[in-house]
Amino acid sequence: MKAAPKTSWNPDRLDMRAFAQAGAQLAIDESLAQFGRLQSEVPPGADESGWTVSWMAQGELRPGARGAEPSVWLHLRAQAQLPLACQRCLTPVPVMLEVDRWFRFVTDEVTAAAEDEDSEEDVLALEPRPNVRELVEDELLMELPLVPMHETCPQPVVMAA
Repeated sequence: MKAAPKTSWNPDRLDMRAFAQAGAQLAIDESLAQFGRLQSEVPPGADESGWTVSWMAQGELRPGARGAEPSVWLHLRAQAQLPLACQRCLTPVPVMLEVDRWFRFVTDEVTAAAEDEDSEEDVLALEPRPNVRELVEDELLMELPLVPMHETCPQPVVMAA
C-alpha cells in the first residue's frame, strides 16, 4: 500500500529532500512580529500593525548530471513592506522589499561551502534541516536599502546646526 502524500510541512525544520520529491509548496502570510531581526529595522514608535511578510517556497528535484542523483532545489519568493525611517526627514517611509531566489541543496555544510564559491546559485546544506522562515528573513534583510528616503519628503527638511 502506498503512503499518503504529506500535506503539512514545518517551515522551521523543513525536510528539503522530501519537500522537493513531493514538489510541495508553502505559501504563508505572517505578521512582521514573527521576524525579529527584520522588525528591529523599523524605527521606534512606527505603527507596525498590519505589516506582513508574504512568502512562498516551492521544492523541486532536477535531474543530476550524467546519471548522478537528482538535485534538490528550492524556489523562494518573499515580499514585505516596512515603515523605515527616511534619512532626510526622519519620518516613516514605506519600503517594499522583494526576493525571488533559487537555492540548491547538497548533503552537508562542507560540500555547500566548497560548491557555493564556484556556483552561480546559492548552495545550502540539507542537514541540519533548514529553517525557511530564517532564510526568508535573511534574504529580506539583504534587500534593505542602504539609505531609505522619500522621493519627496512630506514635510520640509529643516537644516540646522
